[in-house]
Amino acid sequence: MNKWIAGLYLTSALASVMATPALAQNAEAQSLDEVVVTARRIDERLQDVPISITVYSPEQLAQRNIVTATDLATYTPALTTNQRFGPEKSSFVIRGFTQESGTSPSVGVYFADVVVPRAQGGTTTGNTALPGAFLDLQNVQVLKGPQGTLFGRNTTGGAVLLTPQKPTREFEGHVEGSLGNYDMWRTQAVVNLPLADTLRLRVAVDRMQREGYLKNHSGIGPDDYNDVNYFAGRVSLVADLTDNLENYTIFSANHSFGHGYASRIAQCRPTGGAGAAALLGPLACAQMARQDARGDNLLDVEVNNPKPLVDIRQVQAINTTTWHYSDNLTIKNIVSYAQFQERDSFSLNSENFRVPSGVFAGQPFNYILLNPGPIGANAQQSTFTEELQFQGRAFDDRLDWQAGAYLEVSKPNGWSQGYTGILLSCTDMRQLECINPIGGGTVSAARATTTFNNKGLYTQATYKLTDQFSLTGGIRYTIDKTTGVSENTRIRFRPGAGGVQDMVCNDTLRFQGPGGTPLVVPTPDACHYSLSTKSKKPTWLLGLDYKPSTDMLLYAKWARGYRQGGVNMSNIGLETWGPEKVDTYEAGLKTSFNTPVPTRFNIAGYYNDFRDQQITGALIAKPGAGIAGGTGIINAGKSRLWGIDADASIRLFDGFTLDLGYAYLNTKLQEIEVPVLPADSPFSQIIPTAEVGAPLSFAPKNRVTVTGTYLLPLSADLGDISLGATYVHTDAQNATSPSASPLYRLPATDLLNLNFDWKNVMQKPIDLSIFATNVTNEIYPVAVGSSYTSAGFESVLVGPPRMYGVRLRYRFGG
Repeated sequence: MNKWIAGLYLTSALASVMATPALAQNAEAQSLDEVVVTARRIDERLQDVPISITVYSPEQLAQRNIVTATDLATYTPALTTNQRFGPEKSSFVIRGFTQESGTSPSVGVYFADVVVPRAQGGTTTGNTALPGAFLDLQNVQVLKGPQGTLFGRNTTGGAVLLTPQKPTREFEGHVEGSLGNYDMWRTQAVVNLPLADTLRLRVAVDRMQREGYLKNHSGIGPDDYNDVNYFAGRVSLVADLTDNLENYTIFSANHSFGHGYASRIAQCRPTGGAGAAALLGPLACAQMARQDARGDNLLDVEVNNPKPLVDIRQVQAINTTTWHYSDNLTIKNIVSYAQFQERDSFSLNSENFRVPSGVFAGQPFNYILLNPGPIGANAQQSTFTEELQFQGRAFDDRLDWQAGAYLEVSKPNGWSQGYTGILLSCTDMRQLECINPIGGGTVSAARATTTFNNKGLYTQATYKLTDQFSLTGGIRYTIDKTTGVSENTRIRFRPGAGGVQDMVCNDTLRFQGPGGTPLVVPTPDACHYSLSTKSKKPTWLLGLDYKPSTDMLLYAKWARGYRQGGVNMSNIGLETWGPEKVDTYEAGLKTSFNTPVPTRFNIAGYYNDFRDQQITGALIAKPGAGIAGGTGIINAGKSRLWGIDADASIRLFDGFTLDLGYAYLNTKLQEIEVPVLPADSPFSQIIPTAEVGAPLSFAPKNRVTVTGTYLLPLSADLGDISLGATYVHTDAQNATSPSASPLYRLPATDLLNLNFDWKNVMQKPIDLSIFATNVTNEIYPVAVGSSYTSAGFESVLVGPPRMYGVRLRYRFGG
């Protein structure tokens, strides 16, 4: 706390000194740029929208070196990420609303007004902004609070809107190259082509590669983890079919392929414990001793996975047809189709264990190693969406209204398959080439499909009661259905190198040839079962706006948010969970003025009444169950969340702008009901990731961001040279519950970024940038493995260290 307070004092003092000449300047010579957003599905001034929003322009994204979802969350008050399974698979958290593994997102991510493709796997996957998603954007908008009336998928936390650059009528473009530490290189290119008076095309590509910042000391597998390696491409075409009819088509593709994440063992139980913990706790202590003997820090890991990977592919086509039927009516149709596929191989807790004694002494084995199945992928899904919108005005423009219908159908592209090896040493798990060196090893062979069907009808309208007062009301009715089909098998191995012993179908049916004869493989019918959940819920918005002047808005609103339930067929006894809902009460002020110092200031206070929230529970295996535990989703009970979001932009004098953001968040789990497991369940206990009276996960109480940008007063012949700095403080926050892990609390962080921008170098169409993130090289954990109760040790995932580089852009046309 003292660090960020000191940082604010320093920034304020600097601002005061620099602001001295501002009063003597002509106020008309400086003003803040107007910001246009689409938070209500139409173009509006940021200051006219009664929603708490953080907006980033392309320049701000570049200055902050935002490449992934975790980068965006670093700079946005009230926005964090759950990185339990690595940066590529991270999910957004807004105001404490978290997407747990297997649930639908609590924060909807939209690209060009279309929700990103769905996916369902054994770990959090899909539903997020992939590496390369920030290519050639018009802006990024972070909407805080329930947005369930106007957006296709109801979400309880908020929404992140990625708006791509639309083809223009000018021939223009740029080519850009970047180099940095950890052997980073990145190339981007954009070209805009006016093919005809009524046809225009835009093409953009992005390729980046960077070595991982975690060094692997096991001697097995790659030398580094948490690398970046992706390609992204996009083709956009706009056709003016008539003077009032436009067709806009986008084709995009993303492919991220790297080693994936690794974590570092940071806590162990040397003695005590039962089951797997009795063996693994001491082995983890031995690994920690090796780490200490080498003098390792948090960036050093020891993982014995020979072929790790996270391979994510996504393609999407979006077509938007807009018909301006009249001055008072616009009809828009948005249709999309996308495919998503993910293949993973990672050690869940990143260990390098060796058999301590006996015939196989020294043999490496894994606690939990995830792999794709023999065919297919860990997750593979296709998603179709269709939305028809009507937007209009009436009563001499006193009434703005819109209405629409929404359909989303997401189907499996074959089985989502995964082989999870537990306490085994495998050369090829997919071919079951494994030995059982400690006598308790199994492979969980899971294959499942998940089908989502979501329908919605909505309407929202704003009526000007007077020139100053406006009333907004909206309602949405949503029907959600999720169906899961599973054919899960647990394959048990004989001790030693004896091969497969038997198979267990849904932990009830065993198949073994008599007297050691060849294995009788279960038929699909024997392992096959299905479940579904369905819910029908209304959500709504009721708000009152007051505009005493053009540049001031006061608002108050009540919004109901809702998130559907779901299924996860691998969680025995906890295969389904129900929907959650939240009532949000929010009041805010937005104001801007140009004299004497141009300023934009927005603040909002809110209270959330949160019920039936979906959280993860760690599943503790019964002794002798032959499994290593697991996770399940439960509806936890009731929580309350309240806080304040504030941001300001100040042009202290010509050339110097100060951007400030602050979020205060107070969360508390008030009630919880842990479900009772059936008597025949292989699990004995559920430990939720939150406790009554404790704050929710990934919900820091205070977050402060301060960015200063100074355009140097130099000769125009040199170009435009600016210096920028961003400071971000984040309070300590829970990553799980105290009962689930002794390392449940993530420490506070203070990050500093610097950038140098030189645009129009010597009046040439060349831009030069030098950037550095995490300048003080703060090494900090971002998530925990939550394996302490089941395995006797704990691992932590670590955020990126200092990164720096140089970027050169050549612009043409325009």
